[in-house]
Amino acid sequence: MSSQPKEVVARLLENTSNASVMEELVAPDATYISLCYSNPPLHQIMAHAGQHAEKGPQAVISTFANVNKIWAMEDFQIEALFGEGSDVAVFGRFTLRSRTLGKACTSPFSIHCKVEAGQVTYMLFMEDTFGTGATFEKAGEKTYEVESGKAIKL
Repeated sequence: MSSQPKEVVARLLENTSNASVMEELVAPDATYISLCYSNPPLHQIMAHAGQHAEKGPQAVISTFANVNKIWAMEDFQIEALFGEGSDVAVFGRFTLRSRTLGKACTSPFSIHCKVEAGQVTYMLFMEDTFGTGATFEKAGEKTYEVESGKAIKL
C-alpha cells in the first residue's frame, strides 16, 4: 500500500463504506469538516454537517454512513485529484437521491486533505449544500432578499 498523499486520499474515497480501511487511512486525532464549521439548522437536516475536531476516523465513517442513510448515491465522479507535499485536492461531481422524497441533485464537490505519515490528518468536504438540502424540501415557499427591496420567492 502506498503512503503517498494522493494515493491515500484516492484509496479513502474508494472505500467510504469500509470502516477498517477508513480506520487505517484516517489519523486517530484527525479533524473532519463537512459543509460548514457550525450551522445548527443545517445540522438538524444533515447530522454530519459541521466541524469534528480531532474526532479521527469515526467522524469520517459516521458522515459517510449518514449520507448513505439519507441518500442513495447514484453517481460519484472524481474529475481531478492532485497534490503537493502533504496537501491533496479533489474536485468532482456526484448525483444523489433522497431516500424519503426521491428528489435527486447533481452537485459539484471539492475536498481538501492533509496527509502525514500515510494518514489523513485533516479533511474538508464541500458541496452544493443548497441543492442537496433541497432534496428534503417537502412543501412551502421561501422568500429570499439578496438586494434590498428585491424579494425572490422559491
